[in-house]
Amino acid sequence: MDLVRLQNIFDNTSFAILFATVLVYWIGAAFPRVPYLSTLGTTGMAIANLCIAALLGARWLEAGYFPLSNLYESLFFLTWGITTIHLVAENMSGSRLVGVVTAPVAMGITAFAALTLPTDMQASAPLVPALKSNWLMMHVSVMMLSYATLMVGSLLAIAFLVVTYGQNIELHGSSVGTGAYRDRTYQLRRDGELVLPATNFAPTNLATTKAELNGSATAVLSAPSTTATATAPLSPQRLSLADTLDNISYRIIGLGFPLLTIGIIAGGVWANEAWGSYWSWDPKETWALITWLVFAAYLHSRITKGWQGRRPALLAAAGFVVVWVCYLGVNLLGKGLHSYGWFL
Repeated sequence: MDLVRLQNIFDNTSFAILFATVLVYWIGAAFPRVPYLSTLGTTGMAIANLCIAALLGARWLEAGYFPLSNLYESLFFLTWGITTIHLVAENMSGSRLVGVVTAPVAMGITAFAALTLPTDMQASAPLVPALKSNWLMMHVSVMMLSYATLMVGSLLAIAFLVVTYGQNIELHGSSVGTGAYRDRTYQLRRDGELVLPATNFAPTNLATTKAELNGSATAVLSAPSTTATATAPLSPQRLSLADTLDNISYRIIGLGFPLLTIGIIAGGVWANEAWGSYWSWDPKETWALITWLVFAAYLHSRITKGWQGRRPALLAAAGFVVVWVCYLGVNLLGKGLHSYGWFL
């Protein structure tokens, strides 16, 4: 079997698996008591990840260079990164609901690459002279991994906003912690007035806590010595989920930001080697800087200002849009030094 046909099998298979995985995650979210769905979702993402890795490997063997030279290749590499970071986030959070937001994005990117792009844009082609450099792998792969990581972190922040919609939740205090939920405290407030005093809350005591609150409490969790407000009922289960999403989103973005920084620095070195200048204010460079500033502001607000909850989540949600503009929108809006036949 030739490598081109093998690639077609892998890209269509990965799309089909991701499509089925989306359904599994959504059904699991709607009917959480159905057995084995969470395991099936994780397995589907892992198999799709392996299929995309095999596709990229076959592409590498066929072309003789790292497969990041056109839109088709970069889209699949981005999907591979998203599925990889998804598995990391799912393991960190212990919640299969992560896939409810990440799986559809991975499926959509795969569908666009495999089913929408013209055949000539999917075909492998010789590298243009400017891309014949070891920096292609070092710079572009790190940038793509940073995009994937920041996207997953931003998606979890968006999920947090959905879960807490209408709650007017603001958490105040240090975002830096071990993630041990048993040490977290709750204060129940309604319209700015204390309803119940601060209490420790552990996921293992959900039933007890729910009974204590009689199912009608308005609650927000936070780090020790923090306060929170909410203006609508929020069950302990949703409260625990909201905190998990907020915490894991912060940690994933904290992983993606250094990758983005390293990628930008590597790009500057490559630019100096190729064009004789470390920075040229090319549209891609400019939006990479904007992306860096947005997520730097997010991390600054959490680490220095102690923001938690909806305000930093809104920053992360804006960052999701900015990443897409940097990755794809720049090439749609105008030409630049990074435009090599839809090279990203």
